[in-house]
Amino acid sequence: MNAAFKAKITLFHCINSFMESAAVEQSVQADVVLEYIKLACSSMVKDVYLLRAFEAEADAVVVLVCPEGQCRYVEGNLRAKKRVAWVQGLLDEIGLDGKRLAIHNVDPKNPEAVARIIDATAAALTDLGPNPAK
Repeated sequence: MNAAFKAKITLFHCINSFMESAAVEQSVQADVVLEYIKLACSSMVKDVYLLRAFEAEADAVVVLVCPEGQCRYVEGNLRAKKRVAWVQGLLDEIGLDGKRLAIHNVDPKNPEAVARIIDATAAALTDLGPNPAK
């Protein structure tokens, strides 16, 4: 990324799938700003919240959910996946590019995977550039 572009990534996460940690913060690139939004369950991520994150100038939004079949609330991660897919289509329609929104199943015991997801998202923003809605 160029020196002037500091990527803002908003992470919606189920409290059972990921806990914020200093290890993740330290391993993330210096040119990335993270904003965490904790959810009791990933099923609580609504389409309007995802869109508002972009309205609040997020360059990318990542939704972290429990591994499939391991949701404490049975289908929370499946509901979140459907909402994310719908919003990705909407982002494509309005010209923001659905690739700016992603959902990942993460194991709560593997914060390194979250750091890799954030780094991959930041790398994708090199091609996508800043949020055109800014």
